[in-house]
Amino acid sequence: MEDGRFSERLKAATWQAHGEAEQHGFTRALLDGALPVDGYAAMTAQHYFAYTALEEVGRALADDPVAGPFVDPALFRVEALERDLALLYGPGWAQEIAPTPPTATYTARIRQMADHPAGYVAHHYTRYMGDVSGGQFIRKVAATAYGLADGAGTAFYDFSALGSLPRFKDAYRARLDALDLDETARRSVIRETGLAYQLNTEVLADLGRRHAAGLAA
Repeated sequence: MEDGRFSERLKAATWQAHGEAEQHGFTRALLDGALPVDGYAAMTAQHYFAYTALEEVGRALADDPVAGPFVDPALFRVEALERDLALLYGPGWAQEIAPTPPTATYTARIRQMADHPAGYVAHHYTRYMGDVSGGQFIRKVAATAYGLADGAGTAFYDFSALGSLPRFKDAYRARLDALDLDETARRSVIRETGLAYQLNTEVLADLGRRHAAGLAA
């Protein structure tokens, strides 16, 4: 059974969850330039744990016929996050940060995808496509709100190694459309993508309680 391009099905099926993440109070405070810098730093720290898990699993699945085509070292974010954390927390950043309980749940689920390559694609899509798209606006807002110049503290959002971002996103959607999955597996990917959005929203909700209470409802 085929209901149009899989990339379009995936986008449509998760549009509401995507919108909820964008409209979350923490995200709104960030996009409005109203989030305190400690909230931005804390978000960066939680990204570090999520992307460490995502890229560890990606390397393990690099030769997998389903997940492998999505594993692109030009997308890897951990080294950029380390540079950002060194600026935001100082040289001892690794001793200053820890995963929150929602992040621990999120990263545990990502690591489970080492045995479920199609599920890994769901988490890969949720994170990287979101950051390649909306992350460019966040980069500009953060640079202005926190006085970050010359890419310092916003390296995470620098995807210049990908070249043209519109072309990259078109190619990514083509890879989704080319996935050799039956209808049951495709529905499973859609469900896992919805879960990935939910887990990420729970991370944001926790960050909002800690760092943005009262700033945005």
